[in-house]
This record gives sequence, C-alpha cells and structure tokens, in this order.
Amino acid sequence: MTCLKATRRMGAGFASLGLAFALGLGLAGGAEAKVLAKVNGVEITDEDVKVALDDIGAGLPQQVQGPEREAYVLDYLIDLKIVARKAEAEKMGDGADFARRMAYQRDKALMEGLLSKVAKDATTDAALKSVYDDAAKAQKPETEVQARHILVPTEEEAQAALKRVKAGEDFAKVADEVSKDPGSQGGELGWFTRDRMVPEFADAAFKLDKGQISDPVKSQFGWHVIQVEDKREKSFPDFDTVKEQVSHYVVQKAQTEQIVKLREGAKIEKTEAAPVVPAPGDAAGPAAADAKSAAPDTKPAASQAKPATPAGKAK
Repeated sequence: MTCLKATRRMGAGFASLGLAFALGLGLAGGAEAKVLAKVNGVEITDEDVKVALDDIGAGLPQQVQGPEREAYVLDYLIDLKIVARKAEAEKMGDGADFARRMAYQRDKALMEGLLSKVAKDATTDAALKSVYDDAAKAQKPETEVQARHILVPTEEEAQAALKRVKAGEDFAKVADEVSKDPGSQGGELGWFTRDRMVPEFADAAFKLDKGQISDPVKSQFGWHVIQVEDKREKSFPDFDTVKEQVSHYVVQKAQTEQIVKLREGAKIEKTEAAPVVPAPGDAAGPAAADAKSAAPDTKPAASQAKPATPAGKAK
C-alpha cells in the first residue's frame, strides 16, 4: 500500500492538523501504550492509532476491518508525521491562520469531550428505564388490525376479485395475481393503527371482525378488497427493543440542555457584520448539532409495526 495515496483517499488533510495537535500534546500517550512504529525517532503507539481511528474511522473503506484496519491507520500516522515535519520545515506552522486553525481544533476537541462526558453521565440504566416507563404510561389504548388487501383500478375488477375469494380461492393468491399494489406480497399489510391508513380504507378495515372480508372500498388509490386477519390492542415495545432509541433521546436531551444552560450564562455579542439565519426553536444554537447526531426528535415510538404499503398508507 502506498501510504501517501491512502492519506489522500481519506481526505484527511485538515483532520491531520487536529491529530498533529493532539499527538504533539501527548494526549494519546500513556504508561501502558505499546510502541508500534518510530518515524525519525518519534514513537507512534497503539493509543495514537485509537485517537486516529476516532477521527478518520468513519471514512475508511468498509471492507478494511480488524488488523488490516489498524495497519491502514498506522500507515496514515506515519505519513502524518513525515508530512507534518516537512510542513514545519517550511514554516507552515507559523502565522495567524495556522493559530486560528489550531484554536478551532482545540475548542472542537474540548466540546466533543464535554458532550461525551454529559452523554455518559446521562445514560445510566435508571435514567433510561425512567424515560421508558414514562413513555409506556403515556401510551393511550389503541386497536391495531392485521390485514391483507387487493387493490385494482375499477369497481368491476374489485367485484370480480371479491367473487373469487368468496368462492373459496386463497385471498393471498388472488392478491398476487390481480392486485396493483407493488408494495405488498399476497396483499399483506402487516399490523397498523387507524391513523396510518387513508380514512376510507381505515373505516372499512376497523369495522370488520377477524376473518371477515369487505365489500369493495374506494380510496384515492383505487378500489380495495380487505381481509382482516387479526385484531389486538396495541402493545408497547419491551425495553430491550427500544433501549438504543431511548438512549439516543436521553443523550440528545442532556447535551442540548447543557448547551442551552451554557449559552444562558454566557455573554454573547454579535456585531452588525454577523450573518443572520432564522432558526426557529433552535435555542441552543449550531453547536447543538453535535448533541443531535443520530438522536430522534421525540421520545421512543410505541409502535414497531411493519410500515403499511404505499397504496394503503395515509398521505
């Protein structure tokens, strides 16, 4: 592998600036660190590789895993050291622009460190369970239906399909043969609540008992024949199923609250030259984006039902 090519592929030119800063301060080192390589006498340790992985890992090819992944990053760090020393020799570390970049990288690393600590402190088992219990208690009783349907363009075709299933043909077989809904196999829609379907479809489906088949029903998608396979009261997913989602919610909430609190206690003055972009509801400002990464906007959803087909789903 040509290391400089690997460096260019990773597009980490500016990222290396932050790494150079971190490594220069000795943040990655430690008494237990294992030396993996030396570049002109400067040691690169396994702890340095961990720091680099945190920085560039998401940009590495997915097929590069295990020892190969660590070797890839080690080669990157070797390039980093060599190129950084060359840049120093050319005085590229001098000047106000470089100082600004270094200050930015330092602030960013400190912010991410604090937000990580806030996330860790907030996601105790007790805190996650408390949020889950509150969400479970807030769920209102609601009926779910499991159904299949046949979707055709005209009432005549719907009547013909209904006649076949009433004569004893398998509903799923007829659906596969004549239904125009490309999103369902055998007409299967899975479990759904009333609000997930267009009103005409929902009204017809929820009037049926288990095993019953509807007369043709017209909606904006065409004509439906509906077979209800089962009905039940909507259940709340167990804790383990939504634990990760709950954790994301708790992290987002804790980090955003921390940023809001710090902003409220800070003296922030923007000049007339500052750009103004309306951001309704974003009290915490742009920095809160780090707190929202991969986190849902609401509490964990109660439903884990299979999504309805496009032809039957409410718009």
